[in-house]
Amino acid sequence: MRPWKLEETNYSVTKQTSYEVAVLPLGATEPHNLHLPYGTDTIEGTILGEKICEAAFQKGARVILLPTVPYGTETNMRRLPLAMNVNPSTLYTLLSDLIESLNENNIHKILLLNSHGGNELKPLLRELHGKTRAQILLCNWYTAILDVYAQIFDATEDHAGEMETSFMLAYAPHLVARQANGELTADEGEKSQMRFEALNQGWVELTRPWHLLTTNSGAGNPHAATKEKGERLMEVLVERLGTFLVELSAAKIDEQFPF
Repeated sequence: MRPWKLEETNYSVTKQTSYEVAVLPLGATEPHNLHLPYGTDTIEGTILGEKICEAAFQKGARVILLPTVPYGTETNMRRLPLAMNVNPSTLYTLLSDLIESLNENNIHKILLLNSHGGNELKPLLRELHGKTRAQILLCNWYTAILDVYAQIFDATEDHAGEMETSFMLAYAPHLVARQANGELTADEGEKSQMRFEALNQGWVELTRPWHLLTTNSGAGNPHAATKEKGERLMEVLVERLGTFLVELSAAKIDEQFPF
């Protein structure tokens, strides 16, 4: 039993433990090119959550890892098979209920550990601000390494590319599909260019229809991925996010929080 992981602990532990921080990973169920499993985002959120909570727990943080939410917003993947959509409003309702449950258990520091780019969660933080005792923090973990990304990876990442494939090669290699010669079954993850320069440059945005954007749902070339790159990625994330959880656990919520 890992006492910092709610799925594995029991009532004899929880009833005598005072937790300061709850970590709630959010994943998705969607295709990830031809080589990664549908549960890639969920697996990533679970494994990363386990590693940062373990690191923080070993340094004295009073942290509890909640079960990962396996469904996310997939409205722009409707044309792809078995992309299991939860509308943003539905997801916000679910998270609001879970946050209230944590409040009732006197856990008022909550980190949403998001693994799915389609989960736009900042509006929920704005909506709940001032309406709940909880301090709700959001980490889209793939943005936590942007400053060192080019030091680890060769290709840019959007979805099911080099970074995610490296993560899975390091921590769930049995789920990465390969050909008989050992090569990934994936295509190159090329994206279609849109007809408007404003959209291609990011000056204007829209919800991208994934069946038109990609050939097989991958956006980013995964073929330079390695186990070692995934391990390096995890080292950076554990150092940064594990340290943050220790600091958050020790922090007092007062009128000036987080300043």
